[in-house]
Amino acid sequence: MARPKKYKISLTDDELKILKSVMRKKKTTKTVRNRCQIIIDLDEAHGKILTHEQSAKTNCVCMATVTNTVKLYSEKGIEGITSLNRNVNSDQARRKFDGRAEARMIEIACSPAPAVYLLSWNHLEENIM
Repeated sequence: MARPKKYKISLTDDELKILKSVMRKKKTTKTVRNRCQIIIDLDEAHGKILTHEQSAKTNCVCMATVTNTVKLYSEKGIEGITSLNRNVNSDQARRKFDGRAEARMIEIACSPAPAVYLLSWNHLEENIM
């Protein structure tokens, strides 16, 4: 016989709409999407209820992720699920460039030198020899 659930999840209609809209956004990270889907799967108020094992299997996450997500939801609500708590010392928190700016910088650095610089370099070589 299974242990009784410690945390019960019952979403209101508004909370369900919020979770689904967060999942649809393009900028939502995979971690937040997984958290939202886990909470929707385990919701007792709407539709089919999955067990923790079934939710872990369908979302391709481990059981610890499911239990931690449920605990996070019960302690902090939807705000806790939809936000990532980054450490201020992490590399992601201290980034100066986003991915697009970093790709542009690499593109410029790896591109061939402009013709003006090549001409002046060739001119220098001729004067030295």
